[in-house]
Amino acid sequence: MRLLLNEDERQLRDAAQVFLAEQSGVGALRNLRDSKDARGYDEVVWRKMAEMGWLGMLIPEQYGGLDFGFKGIGALFEQGGRHLLASPMLSTVVLGGGLLLKCGTSAQCEQWLPAIASGEALLALALEEGARHDPRKVKTRATKTANGWQLDGEKWLVLDGHVAQRLIVVARSAGTPGQEHGLSLFLLDPATPGVTVKRTTMLDSRNAAHVILNQVQLPANALLGAADTAFSDLDTVLDQARACLAAEALGVMREAFERTVDYLKQRVQFDVVIGTFQALQHRLARLHVELELCQSAVAAALAAQAEPGPQSALLTSLAKARASDLCEQLLNEAVQLHGGIGVTDELDIGLFLKRGRAIQQTLGDAVFHRDRYACLKGF
Repeated sequence: MRLLLNEDERQLRDAAQVFLAEQSGVGALRNLRDSKDARGYDEVVWRKMAEMGWLGMLIPEQYGGLDFGFKGIGALFEQGGRHLLASPMLSTVVLGGGLLLKCGTSAQCEQWLPAIASGEALLALALEEGARHDPRKVKTRATKTANGWQLDGEKWLVLDGHVAQRLIVVARSAGTPGQEHGLSLFLLDPATPGVTVKRTTMLDSRNAAHVILNQVQLPANALLGAADTAFSDLDTVLDQARACLAAEALGVMREAFERTVDYLKQRVQFDVVIGTFQALQHRLARLHVELELCQSAVAAALAAQAEPGPQSALLTSLAKARASDLCEQLLNEAVQLHGGIGVTDELDIGLFLKRGRAIQQTLGDAVFHRDRYACLKGF
């Protein structure tokens, strides 16, 4: 397993760093937040990302993509974390595109994957139904009808759901909540009668949506893959997204760490630069070691996505759990080491804290992934 970036991946990372610094720095997130932008992301930046091929990173060449792999897109997510990039890349490219590749028919892939790669289409995964992530506990019901399917239920925290042209809805067509068997995926137009989409804005100023499904009628060809058997493919794609989130968390933490180090080199108390205090140096040294360990875990998780299976699931949960734990520890320390001003909106460090908190909870927190890791190991 190759953990280091190759030359092409390093060039991609460096190009992303320059582009995002120029086009989508932290100030861009503040502008989106303060202007209460209707879409919640910069459409101009999104189109430029498409022109550079970023949105086709995971899409095969036959559908207009680059098929660059997860090491490459992980480098993009890490840089996105450093610059607090607000974009539908996770929801559309990783989750939406990934599920289409795993479960979609040829017609569905030909219709949507080129549009994703070009930036013309946005997709969102409607999965969560409770306060805690658990893809097995789906209650939304899919009932077979004479002409297709009927969906009834409620979904929360649908990332970028209010701007998506299509929702991929996880519904239970058999079995009971908590079982892996019985889950199905449906490609749903949010303009379909019976669908209500309400935008919500999260702590980190990112987009989510509350989706209500009331006797929604769908044709038979809205089904993605085979009925009742979607869990395995869903879990594989969720792992791909979890690895990308861990990479983004790594970027958030590295930027916050470096900003904190710079602050301690400048802040003076009692005519002494506080970065010279040994107690503070020890705290930073411990965080630096934890960051390096987290980077190795994230690199292993991204590399493992090339061959989905039990080992890749283990490495992904390891990376997401470590990244979630370290997000809490490091970002708390970053704010505290800035002193009282660290909790004000005047400094950007609080924005990194908020993004880190959202990443911790998205697609499973540290508790969820430690439990999953233990189950995978047979405990």
